[in-house]
Amino acid sequence: MKYDLSDRLVVGIASSALFDLTECDAVFRERGEDAYRACQEAHADDVLGKGVAFPFVRRLLSLNDLADPSDPLVEVIILSRNDPDTGLRVMRSIAAHGLPISRAVFRQGRPSHRFMPALNMSLFLSADGADVRAAMADGLPAGHVLRTERVDDDADRELRIAFDFDGVLADDSSERIYQSAGIDEFRAHEVLNATTPHDPGPLREFLAGVNRIQRREEEERRAVPAYRPRLRVSLVTARDAPAHERAVRSLRQWGLRVNDAFFLGGVDKAAVMRALDPHIFFDDQVAHLNGTAPATPSVHVPFGIVNAPVP
Repeated sequence: MKYDLSDRLVVGIASSALFDLTECDAVFRERGEDAYRACQEAHADDVLGKGVAFPFVRRLLSLNDLADPSDPLVEVIILSRNDPDTGLRVMRSIAAHGLPISRAVFRQGRPSHRFMPALNMSLFLSADGADVRAAMADGLPAGHVLRTERVDDDADRELRIAFDFDGVLADDSSERIYQSAGIDEFRAHEVLNATTPHDPGPLREFLAGVNRIQRREEEERRAVPAYRPRLRVSLVTARDAPAHERAVRSLRQWGLRVNDAFFLGGVDKAAVMRALDPHIFFDDQVAHLNGTAPATPSVHVPFGIVNAPVP
């Protein structure tokens, strides 16, 4: 029987984002592909350590307990440049960690992101910045996971996801005005267009998928009053009043929602992130992520004017 992905939240993830491949990558860089293959095959039964996106993926997949096992809410699929032989270690590590991931695409030395539409993926995560930029250049939603010092609390069942707004959930049209004309023109433009929703950014559909799971959680809470929703979404943006209104209205007109919103107006996001403690944070600006990444699993979404090549 055909397995239908159309009604699921599907995330593609590179092994570099799911696991800590620091040692393997060093072998590849210093000694080449043949040595890398030999290293992976020699250590095929050695379980890989947890990578930056592991806590996010583990919690996201745990939400499948809200659905029939034959019809899960979430699907995570490996998208890898490894060949099938070296990919064995990845799949064995997935099994050892108890992650319910059974589907994978292994393409020796070639990017896999072009298969995202065929697999109904609304997000691709990788620790390889070049692969992420290639996916984004093809109009596909992707994020580059950055190294972090955060240690996950395995006992914490809640999944907290944080998003920037411009260049992440929304397009960068307003950011372009800010970059070219400054903050006053930006605010004036946003007030004038407060009732006009933004065009979608690269991660809007991912948030839509997250919201579908939140609606399922709300159904569970109504049926079982003791159930405590585990999925919480925050908006963390440099916007402030009066530009905040267009962001709120855009979410509403898209039919989407967040649980929390932080309109910071230039306040350091890193301090807020340390208090909020999300398991993953998406932002389009490296300057913000350099501050958040040490304590917060952070993802660079290389979209829009702020990520355009310098002429």
